[in-house]
Amino acid sequence: MLKDIVKKNRSYRRFDESRPIERKTLIELIDLARLSPSAANLQPLKYAISNAPDVNDKVFPTLAWAGYLKDWDGPSEGERPSAYIIILGDTAISKNVGCDHGIAAQSILLGVAEIGLGGCMIGSVDRDALRLSLAIPAGLEILLVLAIGVPVEKVVIEDAGLDGAIKYYRDADQIHHVPKRPIKDIVIG
Repeated sequence: MLKDIVKKNRSYRRFDESRPIERKTLIELIDLARLSPSAANLQPLKYAISNAPDVNDKVFPTLAWAGYLKDWDGPSEGERPSAYIIILGDTAISKNVGCDHGIAAQSILLGVAEIGLGGCMIGSVDRDALRLSLAIPAGLEILLVLAIGVPVEKVVIEDAGLDGAIKYYRDADQIHHVPKRPIKDIVIG
């Protein structure tokens, strides 16, 4: 059921870095994005893949991991993603990709969840450093980075508290809690 896959699709931030993700798997995931809707069917998105440790080491320091976890600088060595998919907008095709990259990212991450992996959609990226380290051409706008791997953390969804607090947090057992607003608070009318 789709709802089960959506619930499995959490923002995982700690992985078993020793478990590689094959390029073939990443291509299959990108194919889900290719088949997804695109505004005016322009299909302006391109994808850079990283699944080699030396390239991953160039991507990792350009990412910010969890804004609400102030005392955490991101996954430590051994818990970093085994792969990344960098979503790019080809400005020669369209100067404005609209929401295409969000649709593509969600399609990819649903595929990630379906095959038993975990991922994290990262928008907080040092784009200049990433462009330089991977030699990404100037005509390709860096939109999002998807971190992918075998998750080693537990992420649970819970109802937001009565105070409406929605900040995710980790408890003493390092379980990652993600409060969600109740349906009655988000449906109008």
